Amino acid sequence: MAGKCGGTSEAKKATQEVQKICDEVKSQVEEKAGKKFGLFKAISFTTQVVAGTNYFVKVHVGGDEYIHVRVYQSLPHSGGKLELHSIQTSKAHRDPIAYF
Repeated sequence: MAGKCGGTSEAKKATQEVQKICDEVKSQVEEKAGKKFGLFKAISFTTQVVAGTNYFVKVHVGGDEYIHVRVYQSLPHSGGKLELHSIQTSKAHRDPIAYF
């Protein structure tokens, strides 16, 4: 089980599944950030199990610029839909992913 209910899991290296989640919300992230990202590569992530799952993902967007993306995925019986919750811009590679 990834993390205890309420708390976030340890940060893990991003998987293909997490990259797919990022790809699906990229346009929403760009809209929220007010700019386009040529690179949008998931680096690492943590999860929080709620009634569904919150993904907190560190995304490399080019050069030495990173952003943190929070995406909520509903439970499969609720459609497993992805919803961009919020983003944090101007992050560095060394910045830990924290709950936001």
